[in-house]
Formats: sequence, C-alpha cells, structure tokens
Amino acid sequence: MGTVHAKSPESDPEGQQNQKVDLSGLKSKSKEDRERQRKIRLIKKKLAELRARELQERLGQMKAHVQRVHVDGLDRTKDDIVIQSVRDVFSAVDFQSVILKIHEARVRLEKLGCFKNVGVFIDTYEGADAVQDSLEVTFEVRETNLLGAKVNTSVGNNEGSVSTGGMLRNLFGRGEELSLEYTHGTKRTSSFNTTFFKPFHNEASTILTTSIYQQGCEAPWSGYKELDRGVLLTLAFDSAPNVQQKLILDGVWRQLMCLSRSTAFAVREQAGHSLKSALKHQLNVDKRDDTVFPTDGVAFSIKNELAGLGGDIGFLKNELDLQVNVPLPSDLVIQGTLQAGHMLPLKNNKTHCIIDRFVLGGPMSIRGFEMAGVGPHSDGYSLGSEMFWAAALHLYSPLPFLSRGGTFSDKFRLHGFVNMGNIGDFIMTDDYKKNLETLVRDMRLSYGAGLAMNLGGFARVELNYCIPFLLQRGDRPNHGLQFGVAVNFL
Repeated sequence: MGTVHAKSPESDPEGQQNQKVDLSGLKSKSKEDRERQRKIRLIKKKLAELRARELQERLGQMKAHVQRVHVDGLDRTKDDIVIQSVRDVFSAVDFQSVILKIHEARVRLEKLGCFKNVGVFIDTYEGADAVQDSLEVTFEVRETNLLGAKVNTSVGNNEGSVSTGGMLRNLFGRGEELSLEYTHGTKRTSSFNTTFFKPFHNEASTILTTSIYQQGCEAPWSGYKELDRGVLLTLAFDSAPNVQQKLILDGVWRQLMCLSRSTAFAVREQAGHSLKSALKHQLNVDKRDDTVFPTDGVAFSIKNELAGLGGDIGFLKNELDLQVNVPLPSDLVIQGTLQAGHMLPLKNNKTHCIIDRFVLGGPMSIRGFEMAGVGPHSDGYSLGSEMFWAAALHLYSPLPFLSRGGTFSDKFRLHGFVNMGNIGDFIMTDDYKKNLETLVRDMRLSYGAGLAMNLGGFARVELNYCIPFLLQRGDRPNHGLQFGVAVNFL
C-alpha cells in the first residue's frame, strides 16, 4: 500500500512562470493535468477496491455466530412478526455473514410499517451459557405513533390535488393502518375515502386493502360530471421480482350529470344513476432503471375488467400498455410505447355508458390534439369508443452544453416524438388482414418536439410544440404549444 501525492500547477512556482511566458503550451498542459488527475483517481479507486477486498477476506476468516438477540422498545407490535424478521441472524457462521444478516434483518424490521427508527448494537455474549465466538445483538426500535396526520399533493391527468386526513397506525400490532382522507383537485373534483390496510408480511408481500369511498370528477371534454359512491376490496401481491398483481372487487353506485347547458344530447341521454359491480385483474411488470426518464428496460401492464356481477352495467374490458427503452451513444435514448384497449358489451345490460368508454388524444396521449380530441364527437363533445390503439416513438436527449451527474439539469430532457393511433367502435372478424386494415384506416398521426421535466421522481411535465399531420373530420387538433402534467404518458 502507498500514498499518491499530486502536485497542482498552482503550487509549482516554475509552472506558474511557464504559464506566464509560454501561453501556447497552456492548452497541452491542461490536457496533461486532466490525464494525470484521471490516472490518480483510477489508482485511488483500485486501492479502495483492494482494501475492501482485504477487509472482506479478514472478516470472512473471523469465526463468529449470534447466540442471543434482544429487541428493545416493543409495545403494541406483536412478537411473532418481529421474531420472523430477525430469525435468520442465527444462521451466520462468520463475522462477515453476521454483519450481512443483521443488515437484512434491520431492513425487514423497517419494512414492517411498525417502527419509525431501528438501531443495532453488537457485543460479545458473556452469559452463563456463552460459547466461544458468540455475539449478542440488540435491536433498539421506536414504534410509530398510534395517531397520525398527513397532507399530500399529487399530480395526474393535467390536474393537481391536495389530500389531508388522519390515520391509526400499527393498529393491531402487525402494521395495519386505518385512514380517513379527503382530496380536493384543481378542477373542482373531490373525494372522500376510509381505507383499512393489512399487510401479511410473507414472501409475496401480500397486502389486503378495503375502502369505502365517495369520489367526484369532471370530464369537460365530454360535458359531464360524475359522482361515485362505492366499496373497494383489493388484494395485491408480488408473483416474481418486478412483477406485481392485483385482484380488485369494486361495487359502485354512479351518478352522471350534465356539466353545462351546452352538453350534447348524446351525453344528456345517458345522465342518471347506474350500478356497477366488477371484478378486475391487473398485472404490472417494470424492469426499467427509472420510472420517469428510463434509459433501459421494459415495462408493461395488462388490465382486465369483468362488469356485470350485479347492477345494470355489463362489459368485458381489456387494456394493454407496453414501453421499451433502448440506450444509444451520447446519452441518447430511443423509446417506443404501445397502448390498446377493447371493450366487449355483455347482453341484457346497459352497456354503452360514456363513463366506461375509451377516449384518445391530449398532452398525455396523442399529442397535437385536445384532451379526448380524437374520435367520435357530438356538438364538440367526445363520446368515446369501445376500441382504441395508440403508439409513439421518442428520442430523448440530455440538455446540451450542461454538466451531468447529480446536477439540476438531470431533471430535464429534450425529446422529439411521433404519435399515431385510432379509435372507434370497430367490428372485428376472423380475417386478420381485414382487421388490420380496419384498425389503420383513418389513422391519426402527429409529430413534434419539446422539453420534459422530472417532477418529484414520480411524474413529469411536458411542454411540446406539436404538429397534427393526419386527422379526421370531427377531431379537435391543437397545433402549436401544448402543456401536460401526468404520471403516465404515451
């Protein structure tokens, strides 16, 4: 081992004199300095790796095992989930594995949702039954307060909202939570819900959620407002790494009202009350390296909904969302996305409720069109359809002439895009070639470029200049600047 000393040009009087006299050599010396600094950093990195490897080998040669574990600070939390979280510590056979097992146990304790702080202390065990190389580990925990309050802000579908409420945490000692929440949005939407959250702490990270809710929303592009009151039961679990599934049972009483006097008659005639009970399944796979600006990886989701278990609404609805990211030289990323949906009405039911139908267009969908500006319209209001598809191709680039790596500029991307898609009540047959012709006939297409910003690590903001290229009669194009804020974009 040794120490590398680097002398900077500022500390060298001779170097300073040379810089004053020989300006022609300044550029070459600067290159030499940068190369020398790069070699120094490389040597330091290699030395650090050698020291870490040597320390790891020494720790692996030290015999040690855990003979006693204490968990201090428990009050409401049940012993069984704590024992399950720390049990694996006893399987360690050397000091290195002891450290790793303790770290894993600490992570499991933090994930229980019962504690706000977990500390660890290691000491030799000196009890009457102590054996050679035995250790004693103490986990000091601080449980979460029973009563809590929260205020959150969220962004989605070009709307911001503020949520406030209270909660009872670790209610029965196994990480359960009962919450009461009220949410108000910028577009005069509001919701109220009471939710009970029950984790099962198994390998699949199973979570059972029950909710009683009232939710209001507006759809100005279709000229209606909606008020839902319902009961929701959700079972979420991980079936594989990066693969999550959800089973949802939803029973909801819906009220559809006209938003203004100018609402189209085709929407007015659907106003009133409806009762829907549905069974839903969601499969989400996300192998991207980032959710907002991924540079590599694939993500897709499949949603299936069967409505008609009760009530007067009945349909089978399927949706697909696929995204593929491929890195290119110079920090460029090419991204392809595909979205599609199909709704099959069930007989003897009220099937054509506008609330359930697909809409297409807007800053989060096919850019260059107004919100829900693609597809059938009546008096300027979107009526939705039973089938759609949309695809996009993006090229992302970091901001030019700015440094990268932990800087503010990393939150921004330039992108160029091409969007295309179609929507309608298409009739499919057994002739696949004819089906393809039906889907691409009257296709819409737009292109443009703009600036995207990472908003809080979960959503993004886009300001784009859009040019609609292919459109059909009745569409509502938006040529020029378009602004959008959402979690998911095409």
